Amino acid sequence: FVPTSEIIAVEETELNKKQSNIGKWQKMAKPHAFTVYYVKKARNHRWRCSDVTFWCVDEHLCNQWIQALKELLEMQKSRPKQLLVYINPYGGKRQGKRIYEQKVAPLFSLASISTDVVITEHANHAKDNLFEVNINKYDGVVCVGGDGMFSEVMHGLIGRMQKDSGIDQNNPKAPLVQREQIRLNTLKISAGSTDCICYSTVGISDPVTSALHIIVGDCQPLDVSSVHHNNTFLKYYVSLLGYGFYGDILKDSEKKRWMGPIRYDYSGFKTFLSHHYYEGTISFQPAKHTLGSPRDKDSCRAGCYICKKTEQQLAEQHKECGLKREEDEEWKVIKGKFLAINAVNMSCACTRSPKGLSPAAHLADGSADLILVRKCSRFDFLRYLVRHTNQDDQFDFSFVDVYRVKGFQFTSKLSEDNESNVTDIGKKRFGQFCRDHPACCCNITNSTWNCDGETLDSSTIEVRVHCQLMKLFARGIEETHKDEAANSQSSVEQLL
Repeated sequence: FVPTSEIIAVEETELNKKQSNIGKWQKMAKPHAFTVYYVKKARNHRWRCSDVTFWCVDEHLCNQWIQALKELLEMQKSRPKQLLVYINPYGGKRQGKRIYEQKVAPLFSLASISTDVVITEHANHAKDNLFEVNINKYDGVVCVGGDGMFSEVMHGLIGRMQKDSGIDQNNPKAPLVQREQIRLNTLKISAGSTDCICYSTVGISDPVTSALHIIVGDCQPLDVSSVHHNNTFLKYYVSLLGYGFYGDILKDSEKKRWMGPIRYDYSGFKTFLSHHYYEGTISFQPAKHTLGSPRDKDSCRAGCYICKKTEQQLAEQHKECGLKREEDEEWKVIKGKFLAINAVNMSCACTRSPKGLSPAAHLADGSADLILVRKCSRFDFLRYLVRHTNQDDQFDFSFVDVYRVKGFQFTSKLSEDNESNVTDIGKKRFGQFCRDHPACCCNITNSTWNCDGETLDSSTIEVRVHCQLMKLFARGIEETHKDEAANSQSSVEQLL
């Protein structure tokens, strides 16, 4: 059995003499056939294109089946017809263009999807191009590359949407708008990085699997967070914004790009040994509107009821008047010395951390999970890091706090005097962030923000979560069953 929604294409099949002489078909004077291409689900959320061929002697009956199946496919209105594709030729050890042409383009052609392909030539090429093209002619945008390529295309898409709507991105409280018909996807082809976006939205980093999700028209809303400094827009992020440990790792690894992917392991070990912590104050808005909490066991999966409930709440809010003003809502302030401050919009799962930084984080509930790792011993911090690789509760430590928030603010000692224009709530209660570790002689005064793998040097920032701002060609991670692997190994003998 194959759902109509997972049929890729139906084509008439030409049978050669050798095929028509096989088994019971050899008695047919002139057999007619059609082939159905469909999604076959394998282990670990991997999808593949498979096919089954139907033969019959009646040409009219064969044509009726072909026509009926094609009409069913035409009824799948969510499927894209025209895509804009950006390829980073340097991604995946310079294999991006080859992988797209050999593995992905044939699938798009089979599904009758037209594509306009742009080979990027320099940094921000895709972002700049998105401000110029006629975006309304496309059903979606696909980027072939790594995490940096996804971020670039995402910034271009969101920026274009705000420009067309006259929204000032520099205003941290401006309500950002989305373009409903435009969906985004990344065909991950690079090796060595975490790629938490694919793992958190599809369950695997595989270009063919991503291509098939695009073809069947999957749609997954996604929260996007904006980062501002002094009423100036800095960046958007969809996975991780990290200060302290993860920021220090990124800053150190940027100097060692010649080492390749192993630089992250080297910088991570070096950062762990340095054991820097930073003192200061964080002010945040609790996400009271969301269901669940970071400590529950409800992971975000395909058809997630929490995300669907949030979508319903959004629709209701658009109809209501006199809503409570966001700036009037309660803010909480926490002071302390921290080894790491992480804000995640999704679980941030990857091969090395199957559950991610926050296993119960949701893709589209309008909130982020704010994780504060307070000053502790190296041994305790190592225990916390190890928890990311197993099934134990990584928040079950006295020095770890986690909150579900819809926004937060942060400042440092060095920038506090120079950034007196900050008028955000909680300013008077803001503390100072500084490096205060007597055992190390390194002259480190501030950490760096790791914003989806890119560095942000500004210590004073304001972060706001924009609920379901983007839509992805994804389904969310599907639930697995014990018999899934066994079923995926058997061939499909029935269709419809």
